[in-house]
Amino acid sequence: MKTKSIFLFLLTGFLISAAPSLPKLYVIGDSISMRYGPFLEKYVQGVWQYDRKSDDGQAAKNLDIPVGANGGDSRMVLEYLKLKAPDKTFQPDILLLNCGLHDIKRNPETSAIQVDSASYRKNLEAIYQLLHKRNIRLIWMRTTSVEDERHNSRSKAFKRYARDLDDYNAIADAVMRKHGVSIIDLYTFTRSLGSEHFVDHVHYDDFAMQLQAGYIAGFLQGLLPLTQKRK
Repeated sequence: MKTKSIFLFLLTGFLISAAPSLPKLYVIGDSISMRYGPFLEKYVQGVWQYDRKSDDGQAAKNLDIPVGANGGDSRMVLEYLKLKAPDKTFQPDILLLNCGLHDIKRNPETSAIQVDSASYRKNLEAIYQLLHKRNIRLIWMRTTSVEDERHNSRSKAFKRYARDLDDYNAIADAVMRKHGVSIIDLYTFTRSLGSEHFVDHVHYDDFAMQLQAGYIAGFLQGLLPLTQKRK
């Protein structure tokens, strides 16, 4: 009986060690990603090891103030990744990234933009180079839409404009295509769902968030053969 128990223990250990490890997915994004994140985590369960920039709940208290799980603007993302880069245990197969909504905030009195377009381009370039050096594959997420009247009639602390969003999405497109980075066009996908799915100035209802997560999960499914080649 004792011999049988030892055999079963060793067999279990062997099976666990022999089981293929799931590829690692790490998400950094603004509050849009925080809201579709739980659905995405559910949809990729058993396929990807899901992780993201996180906190103990402080980011959810005010989604317009980027702290903790809210990645914020491109400067904040770059600084966060500079802190993570020396950590050799930080080695996701895919880093899914979005930043843009906080970059295009404008002061309602001066109209000054939070991160100017040249700095946005420079920050994205630096993010790519940092991740490339660490052999972490970047996947870029296009920033979801802003409707001027809806947003600026609801938000008093800052303004956002569709023209800025379009310009910054175009900048990101150019940087990512230059380096052969795959792009998930969540902007176009979400616009196709219609404006009725907004619940405030930029965030979406559960129906839209589930569809966003499904769209992203489907895109990631196509990347699995590439992550397996890297093993």
